[in-house]
Amino acid sequence: MKKIILTGDRPTGRLHLGHYVGSLKRRVELQNSGEFDKVFIMIADAQALTDNADNPEKIRQNIIEVALDYLSCGLDPEKSTIFIQSQIAELCELSFYYMNLVTVQRLQRNPTVKQEILLRGFAENNDAGENKPGIPVGFFTYPISQASDITAFRATTVPAGEDQEPMIEQTREIVRKFNSVYGETLVEPEILLPDNCACQRLPGTDGKAKMSKSLGNCIYLSDTAEDVKKKVMSMYTDPGHIRVEDPGKVEGNTVFTYLDAFCRPEHFQAFLPDYASLDELKDHYRRGGLGDMKVKKFLNSILQEELGPIRERRKVFEQDIEGVYRMLEEGSEAARKVAGETLADVRRAMRINYFDDKELIESQALKFRKE
Repeated sequence: MKKIILTGDRPTGRLHLGHYVGSLKRRVELQNSGEFDKVFIMIADAQALTDNADNPEKIRQNIIEVALDYLSCGLDPEKSTIFIQSQIAELCELSFYYMNLVTVQRLQRNPTVKQEILLRGFAENNDAGENKPGIPVGFFTYPISQASDITAFRATTVPAGEDQEPMIEQTREIVRKFNSVYGETLVEPEILLPDNCACQRLPGTDGKAKMSKSLGNCIYLSDTAEDVKKKVMSMYTDPGHIRVEDPGKVEGNTVFTYLDAFCRPEHFQAFLPDYASLDELKDHYRRGGLGDMKVKKFLNSILQEELGPIRERRKVFEQDIEGVYRMLEEGSEAARKVAGETLADVRRAMRINYFDDKELIESQALKFRKE
C-alpha cells in the first residue's frame, strides 16, 4: 500500500506557533523525508465556513495568509499537493454518503465536537432558552466531512495534535462501516502525533490550555521580531515566583513549556552559556535565584532564531501573490483528479454507477424484452 499524508488547516487567520509545533513543522520534515509517496495539504475553507457562515470574507481573505505561511515554513508544491477544500466538489458527495453510516448520537459523543461547541459558544440544546446560537448542522457533522477529506486521498497517515485523535477514530469507524457494508474500498488512516509531548497542545501565552486566535493568546508565524519579543516578555509564568530568590514552579509555567517545545542543546552555548542543559536551568528555577526575565530572554532568542528565516521567506512569496494563487489552482486541479478516482470507486462499491454498469443495463433490457 502506498504511504500517503493528508492534513491541513482552517483559514480563519494566520497560523501560529501552536500550528507550527503541533503539525506544520513535522509536515515539512515528512515531505522532505522521501518516506511518503504523496503528501496532500488542504486549506479547509469549507469546514471553516461551518461556524463562520456570516463572515465569508474572513475566510476568503485568509486563504492567502495560510498559503503564505505554508510556503514560508518550507512546504514545497513540487513535493506536496497544496489545495483548497471547496474546490473539490467530490468531497461533498462523499460526505453525503458517509452521513448514512453515522448516528446523531455518535456525533454527540465525539469529545472534540463537544469541546469545540463549548469553545464557540453554541447552545447544545436549542430549547434551553439560552441566549446562544444553535449548532449549525455543517459544524455538527464536520467529523464526517473530515472523514471524506481523509479517505478521498486514500491517506494512510494524518499528522495532527492529540485533540484530533477522536476525529481520526471517527474516520476509522466510517471506513470500517463502509467496507463491511460495500466491500473493501476505503483506506483506514492512522494519526501521527508530535514526538515531543510539549508540542501536542502548546498553551497560549496567557497560560490557557490551548493557543487560540479567538482567545488572543497567539504568537503568529508572521509576527515581527518586536511583536514576538513583546508577547514572550508578557508570558504567564509562576504567579508565586514574585522575587528572584523565590523558588519557582516549572510545571504549568508557560515559558518552560515553550522551552520544552523549542529548546535544543546547542541553544545554551549560543544564548545562555551559564547553563549546560534545560534540566539544569529548570533545577535552578525550582530552588530559587533565577528570574523570569532571564528565562524569557532566553526563550525569545530561541524563537527569533526559529521564526527569522520563516519571516524572510514570507517576504519573498508576498511579492508574487499571483504565483501563489496559480500554485493553489494547480494543486486543486490535481487533488480533484485523485478525489474523483476515489469517488468512482465508492460509487462502484455502492452500486450507484448506473450508467457505467453495462451488465445492469443489459440484464434489465433482457428482462423487459422477455416480458
